[in-house]
Amino acid sequence: MTPGATMFPAPQHLQALERANAVRLARAELKRRIAAGEICAADVIVRSPWEAESMTVADLLTSQRRWGQTRCRRFLQSIPISESKTIGSMTDRQRHAVAGLLREQVAVAHRSAEALTPAFAVAGA
Repeated sequence: MTPGATMFPAPQHLQALERANAVRLARAELKRRIAAGEICAADVIVRSPWEAESMTVADLLTSQRRWGQTRCRRFLQSIPISESKTIGSMTDRQRHAVAGLLREQVAVAHRSAEALTPAFAVAGA
């Protein structure tokens, strides 16, 4: 390379591909952490990290264990929020409403699971 030569940045389409891959990988990691129970989906909705900004609410909810499309659709109809609404486009009021209802459902599920646990422990003994 000559002293007067300049470096040109990568073409725009390659930069866009790099950005899309980074977002995809970060989202996959976020979904894995939600599925493993390391992060609560309600916290992701409230905090709205960069990797979740363009993610749909339905995509985030279905990344939780035992949350399929039907459960997600019923949940969102009760609020009402569209399944295709992105997390980044939600207002603070919507974020807190969704997170609050989501935390309620998780608490109810935990209580019912705890109520069933002794029955399974006795049956297995």
